[in-house]
Amino acid sequence: MGDDATVGQRQPTDKEIRLVIAASSAGTIFEWYDFFIYGTLAGLIGAAFFPSDNETLQILLVWAGFAVGFGFRPLGAILFGFLGDRLGRKYTFLVTVTLMGIATAGVGMIPSAASIGIAAPIIVIGFRILQGLALGGEYGGAAIYVAEHAPPEKRGFYTSFIQASVVGGFVLSIAVVLVCRMVIPEDDFAAWGWRVPFLLSIVLLGISLWMRLKLNESPVFQAMKAEGRTAANPFTASFTYPGNKKRIFVALFGVTGALTTIWYTAFFSGLSFLRGPMRMDELLVELVLFGAGLIAMSFYLVVGRWSDRVGRKRPIVIGCVLTLLLLFPIFWGMGKLVNPALAEAAAQNPVVVSGPQCATDPFAELFDREQSDCGKVLDTLTASGVSYTVENARALAITVAGEPLALAPQWLDDGTARRDGLQAALAERGFDFTRQLPPLANVIGIVALLLGLGALSALTFGSAAALLAEMFPPQIRYSSMSIPYHIGAGYLGGFLPLISGIIVARTGDVYAGLWYTWAVVAFGVIVAWWGIPGGPPRDFHDDA
Repeated sequence: MGDDATVGQRQPTDKEIRLVIAASSAGTIFEWYDFFIYGTLAGLIGAAFFPSDNETLQILLVWAGFAVGFGFRPLGAILFGFLGDRLGRKYTFLVTVTLMGIATAGVGMIPSAASIGIAAPIIVIGFRILQGLALGGEYGGAAIYVAEHAPPEKRGFYTSFIQASVVGGFVLSIAVVLVCRMVIPEDDFAAWGWRVPFLLSIVLLGISLWMRLKLNESPVFQAMKAEGRTAANPFTASFTYPGNKKRIFVALFGVTGALTTIWYTAFFSGLSFLRGPMRMDELLVELVLFGAGLIAMSFYLVVGRWSDRVGRKRPIVIGCVLTLLLLFPIFWGMGKLVNPALAEAAAQNPVVVSGPQCATDPFAELFDREQSDCGKVLDTLTASGVSYTVENARALAITVAGEPLALAPQWLDDGTARRDGLQAALAERGFDFTRQLPPLANVIGIVALLLGLGALSALTFGSAAALLAEMFPPQIRYSSMSIPYHIGAGYLGGFLPLISGIIVARTGDVYAGLWYTWAVVAFGVIVAWWGIPGGPPRDFHDDA
């Protein structure tokens, strides 16, 4: 098998390519909007479908639901990858975008847990599964569709619009939430208005279908079908085609694993960090992330164009190495800019918790286990963004800068009283638990640091669609590309908020969850250095 060029294959016109990019990118934005709106509204989703007196447990349950959708992405990749390689690129991702739109609108129609009890979160999880299946087929289809229309010398640039569209989905989700907050009173938005962004998915679905129905099938697929070269079983062939096992391993760990953990750390960990432990004003968080995300979209286009000149390997390796060096400093910097009093108080007044069975069990309530008194205190401190150290002792005690802090008996039985009491006592020692509205200079600094995270994501993600399309033979490209991408994105990336949240809950260190990203990227850069082809970009060859 040589490259994708086929004798007599009609090359698309510039007008057709512009339509392909526009329709594929718009559909990708809408598809990811549908998937991300759940995470953007995580706090209200938790209150509606996963209510709990334990703040940590509630948000972990929300992120568990988020992760379930990602967990089913590989299955969607197998199913729709098979259909895409057998039946065509165009109609396969028409099916995926329809499935996504229906599932997202469905979440907006589910009665709350207060109305129908345990059925509410079960139905939510069901719709998240459908979203995960749909997304498993969407990204590979859109990326390959654009890649197979693009001239080789512009493939990185043209496919980078698909990469930027993933961020566009996140930005659109924030924009819609901001508009809804502006026109719907705050109490009404919390009660029912949060459903509007989900229901809007029906409108976006109609627009996406209208645009994509105007498209023709990929010229590469048309040529393969005319010549009878489509794969009989693309899934099996993906693991039996010579050299493909190595390519799938490299695509999973050297490309997808790194880029997806960096992406979710940049946007979703950034969102949770600012809104949660740093206690930044929620509206300001959304405005800051909207602005940073909107600007960062251009970075992906720059990297995609750059990769057409220098190759795909260099930007990815540079992005991974810089992430290892800058990840922790960027988050430390944001913490100091958002809530300097909290950071200073933690340094000057270290909190030490001592007692028996002094460890948190964030899922104790869910599994009807008894949380120790010390665990309850640690859980509250973690939810409040307070770092601490733990010492074993016979009796429960808390010291702040070496001085004991009195524990009221009711704190151990009432989570609200414990939170309010601990925060009030620590506030007297310099800790600031009010919602933060940093000065303009600090806000500009926060946006700059978020843009730094966006640049790291763009370096590893901007050329990925072109690279993955070039790594695999055309007749099994949809399956071979989608399977490792969605295993990496589904498990390594999609479970990141949940895994990071558990690490933070266990350690009490709001920055400890970043070690998960660091470890995945460290392994990824080794695999990328070893396995990604160097030199100028080129179409697939059997010796690639």
